[in-house]
Parts: sequence; C-alpha cells; structure tokens
Amino acid sequence: MEQKNTFSGQLGFILVAAGSAVGVGNLWRFPYLMAKDGGGLFILIYILLSLTFGFTLLVAEFAIGRKTGKSAVDAYKQICKHGKLTSLLSYIIPIGLVSYYLVITGWILKFGVVFITGQKVQAATDGYFTSFISSPESICYTLIVTVTTATVVIFGVNKGLEKISKILMPILLVLVLFMAIFTLTLKEPTGTRTGLQGLKYCLIPDFKDITFRKFLRIFIDAMCQLFYSISVGTGVMITFGSYIKKRVNLGKSVSTIEFIDTAVAILAGITIVVPVFVFLGEGGMQTGSTLMFISLPKMFNSMGKIGTFMGILFFLLADFAALTSCFSMFEGIVSNTLELFPSSNRKSATISIGILMIILSTIISLGFSIFYFQAKLPNGSVGNLMDVVDYVCTCLLMPLLTLITALIIGWKLGPRWVITELQASGDEYKHKKFFKKMMRYVIPFLMVIVLLTSLGII
Repeated sequence: MEQKNTFSGQLGFILVAAGSAVGVGNLWRFPYLMAKDGGGLFILIYILLSLTFGFTLLVAEFAIGRKTGKSAVDAYKQICKHGKLTSLLSYIIPIGLVSYYLVITGWILKFGVVFITGQKVQAATDGYFTSFISSPESICYTLIVTVTTATVVIFGVNKGLEKISKILMPILLVLVLFMAIFTLTLKEPTGTRTGLQGLKYCLIPDFKDITFRKFLRIFIDAMCQLFYSISVGTGVMITFGSYIKKRVNLGKSVSTIEFIDTAVAILAGITIVVPVFVFLGEGGMQTGSTLMFISLPKMFNSMGKIGTFMGILFFLLADFAALTSCFSMFEGIVSNTLELFPSSNRKSATISIGILMIILSTIISLGFSIFYFQAKLPNGSVGNLMDVVDYVCTCLLMPLLTLITALIIGWKLGPRWVITELQASGDEYKHKKFFKKMMRYVIPFLMVIVLLTSLGII
C-alpha cells in the first residue's frame, strides 16, 4: 500500500475541504431550490441547519478520519464491529454522486465555451439546452471533465488536489462576491423590477400561507441540500480527516469551511436568482433543476453586451466550483479503493476509477436520450435517470449512513471518543454538551424524519 497522503497544514486542509463543499451543489442545486422554496425562508432554515446539524456532523466525520487514520471504508470497519454495511455505503455513495457531478460539470463547461465564443443568442433559444444534453456532444464534454479530474487526482493530495485548490478557491471567492454585488445594480428595462427587489425576495423570509406540510417540504429540501453541499454522509470527509495533522484545530477549521460554503451558496443564489427575477420575473425562476441552463442564458441574452461579460464570468466561476467538487469526491473514491485493494497504486486506481466513471456518466448522459424515462418517486416527485440517482443518494443513502454514524458515535463509542480527538491539537472544544445532544438525539431524530419523508410515509 502506498504511503498515506497528508495535507500540508490547516490552510491546505480548509481550501480542499471547502472546495469539496463549494461545488455543483452551491452553483446548480442551491439556487433552484432557493427559487422554488421562496428564497428567504429556505435560506433561514439552511443557515440554522448548517450551524447545528452540519457543524456537528463535519467535526465528527473529520475526527473519525483523523483518529483512525483510515479512509471511510476502513474507518467504519474499525469503529463498528459489523461495519460492512457502512463501509459499502461509504464506497457506493461517492461513486453515485460523481457519476452525475461529471455530467453537470460537462454541461457547465459547454456553456462556458458557448459564451466565450459569442454564441449567447443561440444558448438563449428554446430547446437549445434540451438538444445539447440529448446529443453525443454532451458525452464528449463529460469525457473532458472526467479526464481532467483523474489527471489532477493522480498527483495526490499535496501536488494535485491541494495545489489546484489553492489556485481555484481564492479566484472562485472573488468572482462570486463580485457578481453578487453587480447583480444588485441591475434594473429591468421598464424599471418594473430591480436588483434590490430581487435581493429582498432572496433574503427576507415570507411566512404567508405556510402550512406544516409546506414547511416540512422546505425543511427536507434544505436538509438534503446540506448533505449535498458539505459532503457529509458520503464518507469523503472521513477520508479527508485521515489526511489532517494532529496540530490542526478541527473546530475552528470546520467553522471556516462552513462559513465559506454557506457564504458562497447564498452569494451564488443571489447571483442567479436576482438577475432572473429582474429580467424574467418569478415565472423565470420556476424551471427547477434547469434554472442555470435555461433561465440564465435567456437572462444574459436580454442584458445586451454586458450579458456576454456576465455569462463568461458566471460560467467560469461555475466551472471552478464544479471541478473542485469533482476533484474532492474523486479523491475520496480513489482513497477508498487503495485501502480496499492494498496492492494497487494511485495511478492504476485512478485510471480504473476513471474508466468506471466514464461508463457510469455516459449512462447518465444517455438518460436524456436513449435511456430517457420519467419515474414517480416515493416522495411524490417525478424524475428521469439523473433525478433517480440523485434521489437515491441524497434522500436515502446519505441520510441512512448519517443515521448509522450518529448511532455509532452517540451510543456505541460515546461522544467523548470524538471530543478527545477534537482536543488533540491542544485546543479546548467548548461545545461538548451541544455535541453530545446532537449526536445522541437530534441527528438520529432528524434522519428518521428525512427517511420517512423521502419514502413517502409522512
């Protein structure tokens, strides 16, 4: 087995972990859920969940990885006598996620090329996006993303993942901040809607006509988005934890990672939802998961010359975010593979996983043409092949793995097992009582609610 990778220090760890968190979920998923669920109320629930549920799970997963020194697959075997199910879940979930992460990142890359080459008018026409995702060209872009991702991961954590994250993350943060601020200056040609009105929609919660069932739906959306965004419940953060040196303060690091992730998610939401609100009205925000690829090109086209500039900047930003997510998730799969097959080396493991991901992502891409279908899911929604994979991963498997992890830490090993590791850097962990209650009672309860709701039982 190859020598274990480690992050060079706290900054490298934060940037890579934040890169995993800041990705497809923030730029593609968060804005359309924010638009669908009324803006401000969704953000309020998301922030509260991030500060409680998200923080607790992140520190727990990093602590598990650092204390065991193992990737997720072997870490679960070590902390649980019957850990085969959790090990299997921690191996399968990232593969499922990456299989369509790569596809969506390919779409983003395509639209970046479209705007750079001056084809924004074509991108704004009806049917352009549908025609693209159902064509062989979509598979070609996915292939480019997959090869790029595998190439970075082959170089390992320090020379590959950490090095590229130190370049991309600062650029990404500057871009998303600039674009969010710029959108506030926008105004619909007749002056009917302004950027500040769009910001009000995004940030001020509207409790009018809120029923318990509607609130529960928004709550579940925010919870599943949190899974998706900060990569908890996938095993990837446990793997990253095994790369962290003992001197790193996990509590402070997680606070920084969550701040970056939440800030980028909200800024990305503002960047997308505000302009769509201004130029297309509330009707333009109801395109669901295709908001980025249908409403946005129409909006950029309606802005004239400045729209070309904004489109290039936005899709450049989105490419950086999506790629950092792909790199991190891919690294988690490779690390798990190296521990499952100790005789393998990083290069052969990465190539093998790359071939597997090419096959799986191609199948997902063909779900918009040859393999197209619409299936009714237990939670009441209707989806195609990609939607089904997303539902299984984020609404079933990730909550299930999180439930098992909470029960192991909360009741089998005991919260002190994690708290001791959190203080290994010599820093006092000040939220012991809160952590114990979250792991023992709150998180298991929430996961049961998520699973029952996802299965259509409640």
